[in-house]
Amino acid sequence: MEIISQQNIWLVPLFPFLASIILGLILFLFPSSIKSIRQLCFFISTSFLMIAMFVSFYIFYQQITGSPIQQFFWSWIINKSITLEIGYLIDPLTSIMLVLVTTIGVIVMIYSHTYMFYDQGYIRFFCYLSLFTASMLGLVISPNLIQIYIFWELVGMCSYLLIGFWFTRPSAANACQKAFITNRVGDFGLLLGILGIYWITGSFEFQSLSEKFFELLSQNKINIVLSNLCAILLFLGPIAKSAQFPLHIWLPDAMEGPTPISALIHAATMVAAGIFLVARMYPFFEMLPFVMNLIAWIGVITALLGAIFAITQRDLKKGLAYSTMSQLGYMMLSLGIGSYKAALFHLITHAYSKALLFLGSGSVIHSVEPVLGYHPQKSQNISFMGGLRKHMPITAITFLFGTLSLCGIPPFACFWSKDEILTDSWFYFPFLGFLAIFTAGLTAFYMFRLYLLTFEGEFRGNLSGDYQFYSFISIWGSPLFGNSTSLVKLQTANKKEILYPQESKNFMLLSLIILTIPTLFIGFIGGPPIFEENSFDFLSNWLHLSINSLNNIHSENLIEFFQNSISSLSIVFLGIFIAFFLYGPQILHINTSKSQFIMLNSNSVFVSMYNWSYYRGYIDNFYYLIFVKGIRFIATYFFVIDQWFIDGIVNGIGILSFFGGEIMKYTEGGRISSYLFFLVFCMLFLFFLYSYI
Repeated sequence: MEIISQQNIWLVPLFPFLASIILGLILFLFPSSIKSIRQLCFFISTSFLMIAMFVSFYIFYQQITGSPIQQFFWSWIINKSITLEIGYLIDPLTSIMLVLVTTIGVIVMIYSHTYMFYDQGYIRFFCYLSLFTASMLGLVISPNLIQIYIFWELVGMCSYLLIGFWFTRPSAANACQKAFITNRVGDFGLLLGILGIYWITGSFEFQSLSEKFFELLSQNKINIVLSNLCAILLFLGPIAKSAQFPLHIWLPDAMEGPTPISALIHAATMVAAGIFLVARMYPFFEMLPFVMNLIAWIGVITALLGAIFAITQRDLKKGLAYSTMSQLGYMMLSLGIGSYKAALFHLITHAYSKALLFLGSGSVIHSVEPVLGYHPQKSQNISFMGGLRKHMPITAITFLFGTLSLCGIPPFACFWSKDEILTDSWFYFPFLGFLAIFTAGLTAFYMFRLYLLTFEGEFRGNLSGDYQFYSFISIWGSPLFGNSTSLVKLQTANKKEILYPQESKNFMLLSLIILTIPTLFIGFIGGPPIFEENSFDFLSNWLHLSINSLNNIHSENLIEFFQNSISSLSIVFLGIFIAFFLYGPQILHINTSKSQFIMLNSNSVFVSMYNWSYYRGYIDNFYYLIFVKGIRFIATYFFVIDQWFIDGIVNGIGILSFFGGEIMKYTEGGRISSYLFFLVFCMLFLFFLYSYI
C-alpha cells in the first residue's frame, strides 16, 4: 500500500477510466444488452470505483497521520522555451477530495442501478458516469494548471453528455447545450488566465508559481493591474463551473439529466471543481486583495440570489439546484474573506447533505411517476405532491435530515461549517455577515417549504381538472395577505381511481440510509473542541498551506461558537416558523371528499416580487435579449451587407461583362475590310482630337 499511495496514486482515476472503456466496448459489442449484461456492467463500474475509494482512504489515512506532501512529475513536452510535465500532487486537499468524490460516486452508482435499470441507455449511463468520476479524480490530483485544464474540459464534456443523456427530449438537448456554451465562456477566461500567469511567473506548477509571484511582488517587479486581470480571467473558470453569478444560468436547466447525475454534479464533481481550483490557487489569490474582495462579493451575491430564486420554485430538483447555487456562494464568500478551512469544511458537509437531498428527490420522482405520469413538468412539480411521508417514510425521514443539515440546525453537518462561515464573514465585514445571515434565514424557509409541500399534508397527485396552483405554493399565497379577488377551484378525482406512491426499492433506500450517517456526524470533524483543554481542531491543524498567514480568521471553543451562532440560529428558526405558518399541514390539508376553493392573492407588489423570483430575476430573458437576439440582429445586418454590397460587386462585374460581351457581339461582322476601316477611322479621330487639344 505504501507503493500505491506514494508513487501510483494515478491508479485512483485510472480504475474508473478503465471501467468506462470496458463498458464502452460492451456497449459496442452488445448493443441490445440483456439483464445479465447490465448486472455485469454495474459490478464492473462499482467495483472499480470501490478499489479507487479504498486507495483514496489509505492516502487520506497517511495524510492525517503526518505523511509529507508529495509531488511527482514526468516530462511530457520538452522544448527549448517551454517544458510541460504531467504528474500528481498528494496533500491534505487532494486526499480529502479523493475521499469525497469516490465515496459519493460509489453511493450514486449503487443508487443508479435501481433508478436506471429499465432505461434503454443503462450501459451508456454507467459508461459516462465512470468517465465523469475519472475526470474529476484526475483533476483533483493534478499538480499544475495545464493538467487541471485538460481534466477540467473532460469534466465539462462528461457533464454535457450526462445532462443531455435523454437527448430525444428537446428540453434536455437544450439544457446540455446551454451548460456547454455557458462553461465555454468561463473556460476561455480560464485559459487566458493560465497563459497570463505563465507569462508573469514562467511556471504552471502551483507551488512554484506562487513562490515566484510572491518574489516578484515583494521586489515590485510586476504590474499589479496585469496580475489582477490574469487572476480575474482565471477566476472566470470557477465562476462558470461552480455556477456563480452571472454565469449561473446553466445550473437549474441541468436538472433535465437523470437525478443520480444531478446528485453527483451538485455534490462532488462539476460544481465542486470550481471551488477546488480556487482553493488550490488560494496562495496566489491571497496576494491580490482586490481579487479576494471580488471573490467574496461574487460569493455573497450568488448565495443571496440562489436563495431568493429557490423560494418560489415548483420543480423539486430546480429548488435544490438553486440551493446548491446558494451554498456554493457561501463557499466562495468564505474563500474570498480568507476563511480557507471553513470553505473546505462546508464543501465536505454540503456534499453529503446535498447528495442525500438529491437522491431523496429522485426517490420521490421515481415513486410518483406511475401516479402523475412520466413527464418532468408533472412528476417533479411539488404542486402535485404532498402527504408522501405516509407512503414513503424512509425517504421522508432521510430527506428531513438533509433539510435540517442544510438549514444549519445543530448537530447536523452543515451547522458547523455554515456557522463558521457566518461568524468569519461577520468579523471580516459586518455587512457581508448580515447578507450571509439573512441568506441563512431564506435557506431555512425554502428548504422547509420544499419538505412540507412534498411530504406533509394530503397527497395532491389525484387532483384533476384544469387549475392553477399559484397561490398554494407561492411565498405570498396565504389569505393572511388579503386583497383576494379571484377563486381557483380544485376538483378531486373519483375515489375509485385514486393511486398513491410507494416506497422506493432497497438499493435506493440503502443509498439514502448510508448518506444519512455523514449528514449526521461528519460536521464534528471540523467543529470547535468540546472541552477547552482539548485544543485539537482536526481540520484547522491539518489543512495547512505553504503560506503561514493562511489561518482561520477567528478560532473559538464550543461555548464561543454557540454564542456566535445565536443570531444566525434565530434567523434560521424564524425562517422555519414562517415556512410552517404558510405551508404547514394545517394550511396544506385538502379534503379529498369534496371540492375546495383556494384564495388567489392579486396584490400587484407581492405578485411582482413572486414573478421576479420565479422567473430567476429575468436574467435568462436579459441574456436572451442581449446575446441571442443581439447576435441574430448583427448577423442579419451583416447578411444584408454581404448580400447587397459584397455580392453586389461580384454580381455587378459579372453583369457588366455579360452586357459588354452582348454589345461587342453585334460589332463583329467577320469582314477584314470592315475591321481595317474601323481601325483607320478610330486612329484618325484620335489624331484630330489630340491635335485639337
